[in-house]
Amino acid sequence: VSLSGGNPAIQPLGPLIELGRKEGYRFALETQGSIARDWFAGLDVLTLSPKPPSSGMVTDWQKLAECVEAAGPDTQTVLKVVIFDEADYAFARDVAGRYPDLSLYLQPGNHTPPAAEEDVSAIDMTGIMDRMRWLVGKVTADQWYTATVLPQLHTLIWGNLRGV
Repeated sequence: VSLSGGNPAIQPLGPLIELGRKEGYRFALETQGSIARDWFAGLDVLTLSPKPPSSGMVTDWQKLAECVEAAGPDTQTVLKVVIFDEADYAFARDVAGRYPDLSLYLQPGNHTPPAAEEDVSAIDMTGIMDRMRWLVGKVTADQWYTATVLPQLHTLIWGNLRGV
């Protein structure tokens, strides 16, 4: 069971995860890493995706550290950073330096989200692929072989469609 969207750590998901695990389900959760929960230790995979500078948000490194700690040793904890520009790339390098033992995934950002009142799924596929090539080129040129570059699959599949 994959839990994501908004910030799922806001929700009281502990009882759901406990019940589901008793029934044999496995759980993965993606969150920005701003709220630590004790039930992170009941997850199989925790993806922490701190917001880069392009988001306009400032990362609270202490809260991110609390999320990593809350997951404990039995939860596979990974990091994901969405990259829009050079500042985001530098941020990702900083994140990787702080957590060298965690896997890190980099994804080119989608520059074409619709306005909140629009229900448009179209994306700038050429732009996304250009950013993907740029990001792969940066990682390769820097010989940053511990970072994994992947596209945002949800964007490629559903574009900007809301509610999927």
